[in-house]
Amino acid sequence: MTSRYSPTIRRRRLSAELKRVRQSARMTGEEVAAAAELTKSTYSNIESGVKARPTVAEIRAILDACKLPKGQEYEEILNLCRQSRERGWWTRYRDVLAARYVGFEAEASTISTWEPVVIPGLLQTPEYIEATGRAALIQPADIKRICDSRMTRQRILDGADPPEISAIFDECALHRLDDYPEVRRAQVRHLLEMAERPNVTIQMTRANKLNPGSGGPFVILEFPVDVDPTVVYLETDTDGIYLEDPDEISRYHSLFAHLRLAALRPGETIALLQEIE
Repeated sequence: MTSRYSPTIRRRRLSAELKRVRQSARMTGEEVAAAAELTKSTYSNIESGVKARPTVAEIRAILDACKLPKGQEYEEILNLCRQSRERGWWTRYRDVLAARYVGFEAEASTISTWEPVVIPGLLQTPEYIEATGRAALIQPADIKRICDSRMTRQRILDGADPPEISAIFDECALHRLDDYPEVRRAQVRHLLEMAERPNVTIQMTRANKLNPGSGGPFVILEFPVDVDPTVVYLETDTDGIYLEDPDEISRYHSLFAHLRLAALRPGETIALLQEIE
């Protein structure tokens, strides 16, 4: 997925490569830190990914400490470090979005999202973003930044290799626009247009029925096979919670599968959207 290059993903891969190299050398973190002339905490933060922008010199010292021969593998790991130090466009909007999440989203091959209250962000129109921002008493300048950042996020849908999107949201998200008929009309029209794309599947749950998603919104981000493990994102008031444990991932896959069954089928959803429009 190089067309949607993400420093966040490169940093995650760099951590995995460093751990693999250390384990292949049969060395402990303390041993590598000593041989590389790094403090234990510095090395630990680099391997775990806590240190967001390790230097090429630090990575070279770690690889030399592990006695990794210079060659293609050595240079590829150094290149991962260089790429991970670059800044994604989303760092300009850290005040209005979860930058780490967008870094993952930018390189996901499949995005499965459940929203019980609002329209999923990748499917929102500027008018919808503005209306919901005003309702949340957000300052006009911040609303514009939110809109700009969200429109930029949506560009991944127009690339040469867009991700597969499976979006489920509750019908109440549209009913909340009853006092904004023009906004609702534009949003519904956009949803219908997006549903025509072969990589986008949209489903709605009915507002008057209980469903398995009462625990709150979540996003499952999957990446190309053998590249990166799946991540589940749970939104919070700050950057959110990221789940990577296989049992947790399995639980959310199961939950999303149940939501698909509880929701209107894609064709039924389109028919209802056409009625609402």
